[in-house]
Amino acid sequence: MMQNLQVEEIPRLNKRILVVDDYPPTRQLIIDALNQAGYYAISEAENGQEALDKCSENHFELVISDVMMPGMGGMELLNRLREVSSDTSIIIITAHPAVELAVSAMKRGAVDFLKKPFNIDDFLLKVHIHLDENARYKKEIKAQSGINEIQIKDKIRELSVHGYIYDSFESIEGDNEYIFNKLVDLSLNVVDGEECALLLFDEEEGLFRPKVIKSHDRKTYESKTIPALKQIFQEVVTKRKALMIHSSEHQEIAPSLICAPLMLRNNIFGILCIRKKINRESFTSKDLSYIINLTKRASLNIENQMLYESIYSNVLDTFRSLVASVQVRDHYTEQHCLRVRDLSAKIAEEMQCGDKVIESLKIAAILHDVGKIAIPDHILLKPGRLTAEEFAVIRTHSEAGEKILRPILLFEQERRIILHHHERWDGKGYPAGLKGEEIPFLSRILMVADSFDAMTNTRPYRPAMNLDYASEELRKNRDLQFDGRVVDAFLKQI
Repeated sequence: MMQNLQVEEIPRLNKRILVVDDYPPTRQLIIDALNQAGYYAISEAENGQEALDKCSENHFELVISDVMMPGMGGMELLNRLREVSSDTSIIIITAHPAVELAVSAMKRGAVDFLKKPFNIDDFLLKVHIHLDENARYKKEIKAQSGINEIQIKDKIRELSVHGYIYDSFESIEGDNEYIFNKLVDLSLNVVDGEECALLLFDEEEGLFRPKVIKSHDRKTYESKTIPALKQIFQEVVTKRKALMIHSSEHQEIAPSLICAPLMLRNNIFGILCIRKKINRESFTSKDLSYIINLTKRASLNIENQMLYESIYSNVLDTFRSLVASVQVRDHYTEQHCLRVRDLSAKIAEEMQCGDKVIESLKIAAILHDVGKIAIPDHILLKPGRLTAEEFAVIRTHSEAGEKILRPILLFEQERRIILHHHERWDGKGYPAGLKGEEIPFLSRILMVADSFDAMTNTRPYRPAMNLDYASEELRKNRDLQFDGRVVDAFLKQI
């Protein structure tokens, strides 16, 4: 009968969660953590009675409640809620844990018991698993009768953990360093581990170099534990598979140890080693399964990122070559683009933009004049002032640049920045006549950097302005040609 269970995506959109705590900062902390996942419809209550009233009016898949609250506390709410909504999962949280309290809460139907302050990742893991279990259990109970409920719940828990692992790496963003740390943290959370390390394998020298270590005594782990476990690490490399070892005799293993390989294109580049559970129980075959799943997902994520970065780099190099081809015709263009890149980045940093945003802006700045490849030489290189007709041709370069980049989906955001970097705050720019906040934010930054660099460098038709004069021009055109906030941010940088 268990064979009928199938792994499937359990939609978490519209899952309703009620957060109950009389202390607003704690309540908000929990709500903010849940909002990180982005899957849930969250309500809040400041005591048990208010929570009970809300549960009478609406169904919640999960209630997260503090124990100590004025009026009706968490334990009484737990009792009363069973009468109102028997299929709602309840997680109890308290700053004053006691074994008796935890046991009592679980006996009364709580699905979990957390101690304040709690680890956010661990908290989100538990929320995910209990919601997933609830949904899967309801579906399975409807589909079958006369089943072993303990087996069903056990299998559902396993599927839920694997689902959490998949989702965690599906949405992960960051460099390899971040992925390595995320892998170690997830491993500790998923199997209740106490000590975990990720080591990079140097095949040429046969060395295992520590990259991430989570241990109460890092120094001892590096100096004693890693050398003692090297034979096991080597066995993982030789057998090319994860190992689980139990031993009460070896301190480096007791009570058990899991070591799993990290692989790229069938080559081992690292080892994940996790030792002993917090409750001192040995790891199980399910724990081994979770760690294997984690290492495979992390390896795949790293491989995909490396492939993406390689493709991205190659495509960017191609377009840089196009910019260089413009520079062969117009020596001003290439150095101008490099200066605009640096100026744009300084503005973005002053305006506290994130690293990914700044990187996108840098790429747009490097490529913002690539459309000039479509401008005829007699216009692009004209030493005097342009006629109205010639200027109309020059104005097409932002649209031309966007069209050149259009086939490359990787540059979707950069295309939009480039297309609109000659719009004006007052709506008198081109090509679309956008104004104010209608203009993409990064285009507004690029516009200021581009204009300042153009003013302060010699062109065939005019000499360079000095810095003071160019700065004054920017001030005069605050909220006319330029976004005033961007101008202010830029002036702080020069």
